[in-house]
Amino acid sequence: MRVAIAGAGLAGLSCAKYLTDAGHTPIVLESQNVLGGLVAAWKDSDGDWYETGLHAFFGAYPNMLQLFKELQIEDRLQWKQHTLIFNQPEKPGTLSRFDVPDIPAPFNVIMAILRNNDMLTWEQKIKFAIGLLPAVIRGQKYVEDMDKYTLIEWLRRQGVDERVNSDIFIAASKALTFINPDEVSATILLTALNRFLQERYGSKIAFLDGSPTERLCQPIVDHITEGGGEVRLNAPLKEIMLNVDGSVKAFLIRGLNGAADEIITADLYVSAMSVDVMKVMLPKPWQEIEFFQKLEGLSGVPVINLHLWFDRKLTDIDHLLFSRSPLLSVYADMSNTCRGYANSDRSMLELVLAPAKDWIDKSDEEIVTASLVELEKLFPDDLGGDNPAKLLKSHVVKTPRSVYTAIPGRQQYRPTQVTPISNFYLAGSYTMQRYLGSMEGAVLSGKLTAQAISEVHPEVNSSSLQTPTRPPATNAATA
Repeated sequence: MRVAIAGAGLAGLSCAKYLTDAGHTPIVLESQNVLGGLVAAWKDSDGDWYETGLHAFFGAYPNMLQLFKELQIEDRLQWKQHTLIFNQPEKPGTLSRFDVPDIPAPFNVIMAILRNNDMLTWEQKIKFAIGLLPAVIRGQKYVEDMDKYTLIEWLRRQGVDERVNSDIFIAASKALTFINPDEVSATILLTALNRFLQERYGSKIAFLDGSPTERLCQPIVDHITEGGGEVRLNAPLKEIMLNVDGSVKAFLIRGLNGAADEIITADLYVSAMSVDVMKVMLPKPWQEIEFFQKLEGLSGVPVINLHLWFDRKLTDIDHLLFSRSPLLSVYADMSNTCRGYANSDRSMLELVLAPAKDWIDKSDEEIVTASLVELEKLFPDDLGGDNPAKLLKSHVVKTPRSVYTAIPGRQQYRPTQVTPISNFYLAGSYTMQRYLGSMEGAVLSGKLTAQAISEVHPEVNSSSLQTPTRPPATNAATA
């Protein structure tokens, strides 16, 4: 079957990859001039990369890790020490670590929490552990039912100390969802905690060894094209053309630079666009269908990613750090964490500003200036005093609509990959799958879409479409 896919982010590319494996012929159509969607990256005039986000890979990403294995690029994941590192705002320049021992889950994470005495008292640790028990014991159904509460509301219902929120969950919430705990659905953080507590290496973190566009997306494209598929950039979808019965007739692609519009026909069609774009592209007859009307309950969250190059090293830490700053979420010195960005003499900090809703319309200069004020608290010796490090250059990447805004009640609006339209499917991390708005969620959604298509239209085989629930132990354990 020939399958036209709108969008070359991770959802669209993974869908095309697994369709290729099953014997179908995908054609992926991307509106931009770069692969990746929400993991896109660009090179500046100096040859330095800058990205849409600070992309960290977790051991609890089984489908992503399986994709790396199938593409034979597992060596591109640089696994870090199994630890979580937090800044301590009350002690500028001081870090607090949750070192996870190499013992079975959930005892490894529990031990990491018990051994950390910087952030929580013993009483707070005990209340925290007791509060989490229902989420661990009662399973995913309980976790999904908690979508009616914000994380703060759920923590209060469980009797968890407020300091646990201020010390841990504000940082975790902003890192995972780009919004604060008093806004985010409890389901989101409880899902992540379940994975971390149930999988031995679930909370272990890896960085890619270069830009996602080159080191992850391009190998997927190569796999697709070697299998007879096609990936086209600069091919923006202008209209979803319909037949009389409401099924898809064709994708109309807008011609660029004076070129005529182009009609792309296929046997089946997939939208791997973001939910906000999908709502704009929705054909008028479909707007009366309840399935598509529910999309109005979803919208993307604004995200800002910063890259700051300094004239000297600020840190030698090779890991992701949770800033616990009112403005910044997580950051890393990419000159340490990423082989492709390595520099032994200078630092390149990549930072996520969150929540970004009050900053998305501000100038790059304002954003950089405010971020440097926060960074001075994290690096008082290097950015303060009489001889502060010099900022050489910066890049600010704004995404006004990123992953869906994970506030309470959104689960009911998330669509399945199969739609009421017989030859039209959806892919994207906003669609219903267990890993929510994340890279893992995007890859899983694409795989589920390919699986749904292959169940109805089997071509060669579907063995590659099996969806793992846990990563192979060696993926993270041997890193």
